[in-house]
Amino acid sequence: MLRINELRLPLNHAEGELRPAVVQRLGIEDSALKSFTVFKRSYDARKKSAMLLIYTVDCELEDEAAVLASHLGDHQIKPTPDTSYKFVGHAPADFHAGERPRPVVIGFGPCGIFAALILAQMGLRPIVLERGKQVRERTKDTWGLWREKQLNPESNVQFGEGGAGTFSDGKLYSQISDPRFLTRKVLTEFVKAGAPEEILFVSKPHIGTFRLVSMVIKMRADIEALGGEIRFQQKVSDLLIEEGPQGRHIRGVMLESGEQIRSDHVVLALGHSARDTFKMLHERGVYMEAKPFSIGYRIEHPQSIIDKARFGPNAGNEILGAADYKLVHHAKNGRSVYSFCMCPGGTVVAATSEPERVVTNGMSQYSRNERNANAGIVVGLTPEDYRQDGKTDGSLVNPLDGMAFQRIWESRAYELGEGGYLAPGSLVGDFIKRQRSKAFGSVEPSYKPGVTLTDLQQKGRGSLPAYALEAIREALPAFGRQIRGFDMADAVLTGVETRTSSPLRITRGKDYQSLNVKGLYPAGEGAGYAGGIMSAGVDGIEVAEALGRAMLAQG
Repeated sequence: MLRINELRLPLNHAEGELRPAVVQRLGIEDSALKSFTVFKRSYDARKKSAMLLIYTVDCELEDEAAVLASHLGDHQIKPTPDTSYKFVGHAPADFHAGERPRPVVIGFGPCGIFAALILAQMGLRPIVLERGKQVRERTKDTWGLWREKQLNPESNVQFGEGGAGTFSDGKLYSQISDPRFLTRKVLTEFVKAGAPEEILFVSKPHIGTFRLVSMVIKMRADIEALGGEIRFQQKVSDLLIEEGPQGRHIRGVMLESGEQIRSDHVVLALGHSARDTFKMLHERGVYMEAKPFSIGYRIEHPQSIIDKARFGPNAGNEILGAADYKLVHHAKNGRSVYSFCMCPGGTVVAATSEPERVVTNGMSQYSRNERNANAGIVVGLTPEDYRQDGKTDGSLVNPLDGMAFQRIWESRAYELGEGGYLAPGSLVGDFIKRQRSKAFGSVEPSYKPGVTLTDLQQKGRGSLPAYALEAIREALPAFGRQIRGFDMADAVLTGVETRTSSPLRITRGKDYQSLNVKGLYPAGEGAGYAGGIMSAGVDGIEVAEALGRAMLAQG
């Protein structure tokens, strides 16, 4: 097949216009085009009055060689690359799977799901240990916090089947390098599990929470049908590590119940909020290091404001859907402020996993038809910003210091919200003027259990460090110059967003194993190697492949 890139048509072109455009672009007769499929569709919104759809199209032709020869030097017409997945091709006997303890996967978020799926497709019958509950039970517990202010520390937005991504916008795009088309593998498995087929070709695919729930259940069933085992409410409390002449090697895990599970290969797919497990790993000497992350607020606008600013007269077009945005500002104090996890037509949600702390995140359904748009507006931090020992000698920062720093501001947010998991908030106009907000305007916040209006910058009790407050104050008007209305006085800031990514990295080598514990495979967002559903899924695939290669090499 041949692939045409950058095939441009008007936004409102008729459905039947694509085939003639393909024929014209290739310079062939219509009869020579046997079939075609859209591999990708995006849009060009630089001219709002004349927006374009941009297609990548795969074509089956009568004489592919002749057409290709007639377009030599045309970089937009090339043979279609093979995007099929090719690692799983061994029988269980090749891994000596029946003679060894089964591999263990800790965590059943996107990374753990795909690690377990690939291992199961190899015939290795993985055992998955998830500290939280099955997704439908977990959903009830999560709604318990949002509606009744009741937090279950082991079953919430962060912990349980599907991971934190289940209660998000369900974004399925990433900027990771993907020479092996592993993102295509992720999307294909999601479609098999019930996702709409359009995620295979739209430029910014998303699913939404409700669809993710049913998909996760289907993927669990697929893993179990292949011999895998998923055990819920099974919290890992310790690692079984053997010290030997060849160094340290994982030999299994211990559960909080006291049960031991033997394994020579353990995947750590923890997620970014497994703080007690991070502490245990640090105490057991697993190598890890502090890493940068970001903190800030959620901001809400009427979605119509964003649609109009981004799409102009095309706002509301069904193909375009609800508009998103991506913003960056480099503040005078040296800090970078940027938008994070933008959720068109969504809601701000309570995302804490610890008592008497407030954490915000964003979520959308597939329809993205809620009244407000929301996004994180966050400030980048380095380990030196959050080190707890006060040293300035350039020594290494304790890897656990980032968690301690997050907890400080999450506890402060709980205090400023006046308890009950209410979040502290401010109108953007008041925030820029450094004054307390007294009443909501045209934007009603979506965060549940609710928002307490306050002064987010009050002396001695500010909701973020002073340098972050200063940078965000400067960034909001700058963003307003990029998206008209972004700094509208009635827009709402809700605090705090602290869990943008893991505050540490469980460092691994080129073989994907821990630097100092063989057989231990740090993976996904919690280990510092992913950010979002897609990159976490891809990392799970690559880690499972590395585990399989190691087993094959052992003979």
